[in-house]
Amino acid sequence: MGRYIQRAKGVLKCVLCLPVIVCMVHFIVPAVQFFIGFLPMDKCSLESLDNSVDASLDLRSRRDVLTCTPWKAPIIWEGMFDPDHYDQLHKKEGSSVALTVFAVGRYTEAYLENFLNSSERHFMLGLPVSYYVFTDMPEKVPHIKLAPQRSLNVIEVKKYTRWQDISMMRMKTISDVIESDIRHRFTHVFCFDVDQVFTGRFGSEALGESVALLHAYYYHVPKMWYTYDRNPKSKAYMETGDFYYHAAIFGGSWKSVKALTEACYKNIMEDKQNNVEALWHDESHLNKYFWLHKPSRVLSPEYCWDTNIGSRSDIRAYRLLWAPKQYDKLRTP
Repeated sequence: MGRYIQRAKGVLKCVLCLPVIVCMVHFIVPAVQFFIGFLPMDKCSLESLDNSVDASLDLRSRRDVLTCTPWKAPIIWEGMFDPDHYDQLHKKEGSSVALTVFAVGRYTEAYLENFLNSSERHFMLGLPVSYYVFTDMPEKVPHIKLAPQRSLNVIEVKKYTRWQDISMMRMKTISDVIESDIRHRFTHVFCFDVDQVFTGRFGSEALGESVALLHAYYYHVPKMWYTYDRNPKSKAYMETGDFYYHAAIFGGSWKSVKALTEACYKNIMEDKQNNVEALWHDESHLNKYFWLHKPSRVLSPEYCWDTNIGSRSDIRAYRLLWAPKQYDKLRTP
């Protein structure tokens, strides 16, 4: 009988201790997590630098985000860099930038003027910049007052019936103009979608040999949610990857961008011959290319943010914002 009483007492003690244990876990674990936030993160050493100033990047300044890739390339966030150092370096080295943008159909009147005017206020200020506007309506390109050392080139292109074809065929167009013109005049190329607006500095810290952009909707989610092309018949097929990149912006040296656009165009055409279309068109092929050929520099979602996502504490600067989408009006034939 005494043995059962002892067991009952033991069980009662456990029951009485349970709330105490729960309270301890409730209060102590968050406290531990709070103090963990003050521990220094492992230093991410950059193995291949795009330039000498990259050695000054403060990778520990942003403990809330990933500041470098597994292959030791920097991910550029606000607070990591001194903009003056990059501007001085690129002016000294004679860096110059060609910006390509496609404004086809209704996109020309809906977005191009705001895109160009905002670029004049924020994009690569102090460096020679030339806009290459590809459009099927050259007469609709607005007159923009350009700063010194900046110019605008309007190139007429064919309008395709489907917006998907416009998106995919831009790869060949960019490759062709790099070969015929840009390579002789500029050190770097940046390629943009037109339905965006510059709202803050988009400067020389973004220049590198090969530059990719983290997609604002995917940089926080598990890899299993990345929308890679999962069709084994497509040249864009991927089982896994490093990050999910946004095709709204990509860039690099003219050689690097030419290699990327040529490879993507080749794979797009091979898919067409096999009656296959990648899930997200040129973006799917871009992600496949950057999986095989790692970018030397990755831009954080600060460089292309959608305000519909809302406010996030890790986004401390808005450099480029998505313009309001009007797909139902603009993509109708």
